[in-house]
Amino acid sequence: MKYLIFVFVALFAAGRMIAQTNVWEPAPGHVQIPIWPGAAPDVQRVPGPEYVTNTLTPKGESVVWVRNVSKPTMTVYSPAGTNMGVAILVFPGGGYNELAMDLEGTDICDWLTSRGITAVLLKYRVPTKPKVGPYGESPQALEDAQRTLGLVRSHAVEWQIDPHKIGVIGFSAGGAMVAELSNHFKKRLYAAVDAADRVSCRPDFAIACYPGHLWEEGTDLEFNLKLNPDVLVTTDTPPTFLLQAENDKVDGIGQALAYYIGLAKAGVPVEMHLYAQGGHGFGLRAQGLPVAQWPQLVETWLGTIRMLSN
Repeated sequence: MKYLIFVFVALFAAGRMIAQTNVWEPAPGHVQIPIWPGAAPDVQRVPGPEYVTNTLTPKGESVVWVRNVSKPTMTVYSPAGTNMGVAILVFPGGGYNELAMDLEGTDICDWLTSRGITAVLLKYRVPTKPKVGPYGESPQALEDAQRTLGLVRSHAVEWQIDPHKIGVIGFSAGGAMVAELSNHFKKRLYAAVDAADRVSCRPDFAIACYPGHLWEEGTDLEFNLKLNPDVLVTTDTPPTFLLQAENDKVDGIGQALAYYIGLAKAGVPVEMHLYAQGGHGFGLRAQGLPVAQWPQLVETWLGTIRMLSN
């Protein structure tokens, strides 16, 4: 009987250890940094412990998903060669329910660092429940984004970054986060924690790829492209690059078009590239399609807004 009890306890402990260690970790040489020194603000209960899972795309490609993130982190990826002094925060998508950590995370970081850009991958809180009122989709994710940009700017000297050349890139729900942070930076959603929360969290530029959650629900694409009222575009909104495929069956072209119109009306410099094919969630894996050239377009655009040297 004692032996059976011992075996049960050992198996239970092993199970707990597996559950606790099945969290996303970056490749060797990179370290996750907690963005909050203590508990994150506005905590919401998640269904269980954080875990990593894989799915296959219709093309047979593996995508790494991270779920139940309650302890947000950032991982800094330094440039592979020459440091251009530019940093970009990377927001993976996943409908505010999960995070596509390789397809829209580490893949993007590898591209950026190969171009001399410091990449900062944010593992933000998911899932979160929608909230009635401002920042309805995920105030927790926006809090994590505000905090992280402030942290990066406060470490600019240490990480060899120009504090006036810090931008954001996001995909799908991460694209919505790009728009939210681009327009909600004058006031943090949380009480200041330290000096990092007293520096600006305004991005100097923004890149939103097949964004979601930007078109007000219930509007008619054919007649009205009304922007989500949470996205309050002003003349202070940073220059923005938009990428979208017409055959996106998840969020559709209305999201990006609504944001483009809102930016243009406010006089914000905006460049949009709309492709016939690509679908949703292609990241850097749209080989054989014209949309696969989008990273080069971003690099050119960064030169035109004087973030990168041409």
